[in-house]
Amino acid sequence: MAPSSKADRKAALDVAAWMFNIVTSVGIIMVNKALMATHRFTFATTLTGMHFAMTTLLTLVFRWLGYIQPSHLPLSNLIKFVLFANLSIVGMNISLMWNSVGFYQIAKLCMIPVSCLLEVVFDKIHYSRATKLSIVVVLLGVGICTVTDVSVNTRGLIAATIAVWSTALQQYYVHFLQKKYSLGSFNLLGHTAPAQAASLLIVGPFVDYWLTNKRVDAFDYNVTNVFFIILSCTIAVGTNLSQFICIGRFTAVSFQVIGHMKTILVLILGFFLFGKEGLNLHVVFGMILAVLGMIWYGNASSKPGGKERRSYSLPIDKSQKLGGLAESGERDDKV
Repeated sequence: MAPSSKADRKAALDVAAWMFNIVTSVGIIMVNKALMATHRFTFATTLTGMHFAMTTLLTLVFRWLGYIQPSHLPLSNLIKFVLFANLSIVGMNISLMWNSVGFYQIAKLCMIPVSCLLEVVFDKIHYSRATKLSIVVVLLGVGICTVTDVSVNTRGLIAATIAVWSTALQQYYVHFLQKKYSLGSFNLLGHTAPAQAASLLIVGPFVDYWLTNKRVDAFDYNVTNVFFIILSCTIAVGTNLSQFICIGRFTAVSFQVIGHMKTILVLILGFFLFGKEGLNLHVVFGMILAVLGMIWYGNASSKPGGKERRSYSLPIDKSQKLGGLAESGERDDKV
């Protein structure tokens, strides 16, 4: 295949991966907002456990159909990943409860510089000046349209710090594990989803009771809210898979930067579906600035020297690299 056609195919798959992630992420946010705000199902941690249980079922079906080949992930790495991922989920829920919405949004924005730091330290990534400035523009734009009142307290700061670092480590680890062990997105989900489902379904009800003072087993289930729970779990399968695909194809930093497009879309859909009282000139200006920053980041980071690895090699042998990465690419390209 000609180099240009390979590049075109890769670009098309990259766009498809981003669109898959954006659609599923925005969709699950809208469904969860209706589920929690309208139907009062406020058990976020337990719901996430249900999401991973549904994802586990899908990976079992795909393994049975032969789309997921046997692979290996050391138990120590699996435990680290599940620890980071679960701390991220619980930390975000607690941060939202203990902090103002403004400080919660600021904490989320901090994930980008933390992810950059992880890449610089562990992957020896070098960012050009234009790439750094584009990230600042994205942060500024998203901050303008999301950050409102800001109040800080000690326990809220601790929760936000844990949430930010665990989320950044979890997303970095997705990329690291896929490359080191030549795992496709489905393969990695097949290893991590069962462990996350089991741990969150055990811990989730207690965490939710602590946060809401309500018991998930005492909730008034009916046909409507059960439908929304099932719909949320179904969309979550795509969200989990698309996250692994995107981070595997790109990096955690790119995933975070361009991923803020989801924040903009959620704001726009929220204005149309749940009222336009929060829509004003400075919010629109922030959205435009963030989108321009994302476009600038994509252009700057793709140029020579914009974002490059200086001296980094993964500890895998040549045969594993050639065989495993080809399989990983095939799996993700099919998806």
